[in-house]
Amino acid sequence: MKAMQAAFEQLDFHRSGDNGYHVFRIPGLITTRQGTVMAWYDARKGRGGDWDPIDILMRRSLDNGATWEEARLLVGHNQFGVMQPINNLILISDAHTGEIHVLFCVNYETLYYMKSADEGLTFTEAVNITTVMEGFRSEYDWRVIATGPGHGLQHSNGRLIVPVWMSTGEGQEFQDPTKKGHRPSDLSVIYSDDHGQTWERGDFVARTRDGYLHPNETVAVELSDGRVLFNIRTEQDTYRRLISISPDGARDWGTPYYDEALEEPICFGSILRLPPGETGGTQPILFVNPSDLSRPASVWKISDRLSVQTYQRRGLTLKVSFDDCRTWTVRKTIWLEGAQYSDLTLASDGSILCLYERGDATGWYLTLARFNREWMLE
Repeated sequence: MKAMQAAFEQLDFHRSGDNGYHVFRIPGLITTRQGTVMAWYDARKGRGGDWDPIDILMRRSLDNGATWEEARLLVGHNQFGVMQPINNLILISDAHTGEIHVLFCVNYETLYYMKSADEGLTFTEAVNITTVMEGFRSEYDWRVIATGPGHGLQHSNGRLIVPVWMSTGEGQEFQDPTKKGHRPSDLSVIYSDDHGQTWERGDFVARTRDGYLHPNETVAVELSDGRVLFNIRTEQDTYRRLISISPDGARDWGTPYYDEALEEPICFGSILRLPPGETGGTQPILFVNPSDLSRPASVWKISDRLSVQTYQRRGLTLKVSFDDCRTWTVRKTIWLEGAQYSDLTLASDGSILCLYERGDATGWYLTLARFNREWMLE
């Protein structure tokens, strides 16, 4: 992309039904220390649900997202037993060691870790680290656990930070007694201070019992003063993103509050801090999610006493803050029609990449949007 000239382009990775998969969902993106861009996503069989057979596919780009290698299997649904879905895989690029850290869940009940030291060409054998989640048992007797999804965060001090949510599994939203529900849910964090060798649990961030209805899928960003902000999905009828801030990304989380500028149709979002521009100045923070609340969808039965109106997931929108997420002064539409989960990364040439679930009259696609700061700010 030419500097100082606005540029925006899109590339479809997959269309639903490709290669025998019902749908491709839950995308993630990182850029490694050497500049390799890595994309990963669910490749779902069956009817494409959370409990159907789920493989994780991965693609790499060696030219800042312009072209991509063919997709390959990263983790398979039959790797840990017959027909067990792989859930919520997260990658973190370690700027200190150059390694790529990977966490994922199997069957929403077991947590694994592995890593790569060669730009994602090979990975170590997956190690069961569910013991870190067992540390929550004394406060929350979970039956369902999940990381992220999207990319995790490495703090400037080297700490690896991964939002985690957990559920008692009592919800009946899947209408199948063999499939544990994701409601009610509480939100916390796990972290590593030794580049993934060991993991520890942090404090709870937001809890249903405190009035934050089913906090779950969360993205993290480091603010300019080193504090860590969690941007949280809930099922609250405020239809706004929930925010909480910690001094270190592990403890002492502030009282959560709803950001009135960040509309929420009850979906996942993505957040990313950019470095200063060529002329210096503030470091903009980008947030992307579907934010069109004009078209009501179904009513979700949250419990026997509570239901919540949801909205069609449409209008993938980029918002930009120049003051550590206090205000959002730029708003750009990436896609007007159907849009669901997304993830963001910054390529080494300054291109901004957004991999997202895109829908139109012809079906659902996994699509990469690639643009520069000039397009973002024009």
